[in-house]
Amino acid sequence: MSVKTIILIGLLVFVPISVAAHLMHMGALVVFATAALAILPLAAWMGTATEEIAVVSGPTLGGLLNATFGNATELIIALIALNAGLIEVVKASITGSILGNLLLVMGLSMFLGGLRYKEQEFQPVLARLNASSMNLAVIAILLPTAVNFTSTGIEESQMQRLSAAVAVVLIGVYLLTLLFSMKTHSYLCEAGEVDLDLNEEGEDAAGHRPNLWLWTGVLLGATLLVALESELLVGALEEATEQLGLTQLFTGVILLPIIGNAAEHATAVTVAMKNKMDLSVSVAVGSSLQIALFVAPVLVLAGWVMGQPMDLNFNPFELVAVAVAVLIANSISSDGRSNWLEGSLLLATYAVLSLAFFFHPIVEGIG
Repeated sequence: MSVKTIILIGLLVFVPISVAAHLMHMGALVVFATAALAILPLAAWMGTATEEIAVVSGPTLGGLLNATFGNATELIIALIALNAGLIEVVKASITGSILGNLLLVMGLSMFLGGLRYKEQEFQPVLARLNASSMNLAVIAILLPTAVNFTSTGIEESQMQRLSAAVAVVLIGVYLLTLLFSMKTHSYLCEAGEVDLDLNEEGEDAAGHRPNLWLWTGVLLGATLLVALESELLVGALEEATEQLGLTQLFTGVILLPIIGNAAEHATAVTVAMKNKMDLSVSVAVGSSLQIALFVAPVLVLAGWVMGQPMDLNFNPFELVAVAVAVLIANSISSDGRSNWLEGSLLLATYAVLSLAFFFHPIVEGIG
C-alpha cells in the first residue's frame, strides 16, 4: 500500500468528524475545516474509481467518463453553493479553478519536473489547440460582462438569456473537443491518457482486471459523500470566512478550487516529476478547459432551472485575472518545452494574483 493511499484512507476519518461537528454545533469554522479535509480523499477516490471504470469500459466510454467526472467535485460544490444563493462565490470558484490549473498546477509541474530534468517536452500542436480553446472561453465570459458594462439599464433576465445562449454554444464546443480528442484526432491526445500499464484486455502486469461493480459502488458512494460534505462546507462558508477575516471572493477564487481539485493537482505534479510532462500539461489545461467549456455553462443553465440569477457577467477584476493567466500560460506552453524557470514564472503570477484577491475590497454582492 502506497503512502498516498494510506494518507487518503486516514483523511476519511474527517467524514464522520465533520458530520459530528455539524450535529453538535461545534462552530462554523470547525465544520468548514473538517468538511474541507473530508472532501480531499473523497475527490481522490472519485478520480481513481473513474479511471478504473474507464479501463473496463473501453477507450471511448472511458474517455467520456473521465471528461464528465474530471471536475465532478468542483461541480457538486458549485451546484450546492448556487442552490444556496451564493452566486458570486460560484463565479469566483470558476475563476479560481481556471487560475489554479493554468498557473498553480502547471507551474508546480514545470518547476518540480524542471528541477529533476533540465528540459521537458510535450506536444506543441496540442498546446496550441488548447490555447485556442481557452482564448474562446475567455472571449465567451468577457462579452456578457462587456455588454453589461457598455449598456444602460440592461435587465437581469436579459443578461441571463444571453448567458444561457452563450452556455449552449460553449457546451457545443466542448462536445466538439471530445469528438476531436477521442475520435478524429485521438492520436494527438494519446499522451494525455493516464498511464495505467494495462494490456488490451484491461489487465495490469500482474493479470488483475479492475472490478467494475466495486469501483462503480466506490464512485457512487464517494459522490454522495462529496455532496453531503459540500452541503456542510457551503452551510458554514459565510460565517467561517468572516471569522478567518477572508472575503468570499478570496475564498471562492483560492480556497474552494484547491479543496475540490487537490487530488488532480497532485496527480499532475507527480507525473511531471516522472518526466511525463505531456500527461501533466494535459491534466492541467484539460481541467481548465472543462471548467470553462462545460462546468461554467452547466452552472448557468442550472441557475436558470433553480431560479437563481446565475449568468456570465463576472467581476471585471476576475476577467482580468483569467486573461492574464491564459496569456502567460499560452506564451509559456506554445513551444512544447518547459523548464524550472518557466514553472517559477507561472507560480509567481499565481502568487501575485492571490495577493491581489486577498487585498481586494469587499464589493456589492460579495461578502
